[in-house]
Amino acid sequence: MCGIVGVYDKGNINAANAAYYGLVALQHRGQESAGIAINNDGIITCYKEMGFVNEVFDDKILSLLKGDMAIGHVRYSTSGSTFAANAQPIVIKYKNGNLALSHNGSLVNADLLRGQLEDQGMIFSTTTDTEVIAALIARNYKGDIIKAIQNTMEIIKGSYALTILTDNKLIGVRDGYGIRPLVLGKLENGYVLASESCALDTVGAQFIRDVRPGEILVIDKDGMKSIDYITNLPTKVCLFEHIYFARPDSIIDGISMYKARENAGRILAKEQPAIADTVLSVPDSGTPAAIGYANESGIPYSVGLIKNRYVGRTFIQPTQSMRELGVKLKLNPLKENIKGKRVVMVDDSIVRGTTSRKIVQALRDAGASEVHVRVSSPPVIGSCRYGIDTPTMEELIGANKTVESIREYIGADSLGYLSLEGLLAAVGSKGDGFCTACLNGDYPV
Repeated sequence: MCGIVGVYDKGNINAANAAYYGLVALQHRGQESAGIAINNDGIITCYKEMGFVNEVFDDKILSLLKGDMAIGHVRYSTSGSTFAANAQPIVIKYKNGNLALSHNGSLVNADLLRGQLEDQGMIFSTTTDTEVIAALIARNYKGDIIKAIQNTMEIIKGSYALTILTDNKLIGVRDGYGIRPLVLGKLENGYVLASESCALDTVGAQFIRDVRPGEILVIDKDGMKSIDYITNLPTKVCLFEHIYFARPDSIIDGISMYKARENAGRILAKEQPAIADTVLSVPDSGTPAAIGYANESGIPYSVGLIKNRYVGRTFIQPTQSMRELGVKLKLNPLKENIKGKRVVMVDDSIVRGTTSRKIVQALRDAGASEVHVRVSSPPVIGSCRYGIDTPTMEELIGANKTVESIREYIGADSLGYLSLEGLLAAVGSKGDGFCTACLNGDYPV
């Protein structure tokens, strides 16, 4: 899970500035590194470093990145280690010049392809699957960059949303299943590509549409060209985007993230009722579901956990010790709304269980007489192979414990999950169009 942007603008704005603000809007998708590649009259320059977007870039650095085409990336590592060499965009040389690439997703056959390329003499400078994609595009180039991308799409398997910068083109690509999101927006004198629509809002671009699964968008001086290259696969959008990852103000494939999460909370209240005095959320991703739960159940919603806005998302920290420390720094109970009350604590998911356990204990320490945990998604029982940081089954509490055992582990008085049917109903689906592998083991690739 990463965030990517692409900007093409022949007007008065500097594309690097627009890419910067787009990345700030996508900071929730990756907190380890940030980078921007810029095209200035056919010359591609890239700056990237470890840290948040506003730590990596300042006015001085942005002033040096001049050009009318740019791509950007914020990284959350699932493939490759956490160090500076793996920061993106990746810039490579190929037969026709330079190429920069940003990737959101994860390939399931990256190791196989990497081994084959190394056997042929290819040298890699990173440990990411993104460099494998870039190397394949360069290797497949025979005078037509679009054909090289198409040939690469036929080889790589897994999830990928790409923004690619050449000497004269901005290109967007989405995998044939559409697992990872990518949207298109219009500027007065150009276009913007981004992982989520919230980034379009930030840079002042008008939302046009989602990039279709299997589609290649080519943007250059002649305008925009669409190529629907892979059209024979079922759509399998990552359902965890709707549960947790995407910002609530984003719209992905026509679905409002806020409304989907509120709907999930309403359905959860019907499926898993509780007798309580107040409903509170685990902010921020659990808040829409908690509001939905409160509205449906009639139990008043109140603010029970105060979030430190200067701490990032604990789930996407690279180590367990950092995640646990982040919970203490991030959330603090509001005792006035908790003491002596029966509390329904609504969260979007339970992945490892450690965060929930600490929050339940914090609520008890704040004086809650009962803590009833309600989760607006089913138990996570499968490791994600497409970009979520759940690489081993041992880390998934839902794969190793019963609901009752999980309740005991986190210390709640009761625990209730939303059913998969309820979650699909919340996003307006009867079972089609979504990857549910982490929830039921049905892997599309």
